[in-house]
Amino acid sequence: MKVGDFMTTRVVTVHPDTVVREAARLMLERNISGLPVTDASGHVVGIVTEHDLLRRRTNGPGSRPPHWLQLMVEQADITDHAAHFHEATVEEVMTRDPLTVTEDTAIERACGLIEEHGIKRLPVVRDGLLVGVVARADLVRALGIAVSRIGQADDRAARAEALMASLQIESIMHRARRRT
Repeated sequence: MKVGDFMTTRVVTVHPDTVVREAARLMLERNISGLPVTDASGHVVGIVTEHDLLRRRTNGPGSRPPHWLQLMVEQADITDHAAHFHEATVEEVMTRDPLTVTEDTAIERACGLIEEHGIKRLPVVRDGLLVGVVARADLVRALGIAVSRIGQADDRAARAEALMASLQIESIMHRARRRT
């Protein structure tokens, strides 16, 4: 089973100069927790997630949460800080150079990367250009198909391969549920 068989191809993206509030609005409207960041030619340059919007930046001792989160938590006077709040860009918070896979990557490899790096999605690229995203929900779909193939497989080797893929995906999904 390959990533290309399960990836989402209608991907919502943002650019590095997109303002953070617009990225957050897109995530809320589309009920997604992350967006690939692409340059003008469609190359993946980063990914911005809910985690990126909320995480504390580590710039040494006394590091502070993101400016907009600090304003909300401390109930600061937002009018004094409105300019920065409305100008903060995705480039300031995104994870640069995210892990990517290709359409031909084995679904088991994508599962391993997601588990190993504790992430929820992988951009799928072809010649460096974004063509899709494979997320944990796509892996659940792959699991369902692998399980159904087990029952349909005629030979022992095909059943064993489908069972191994199914078990690996199920194990990864179980560990991911425990983390969230």
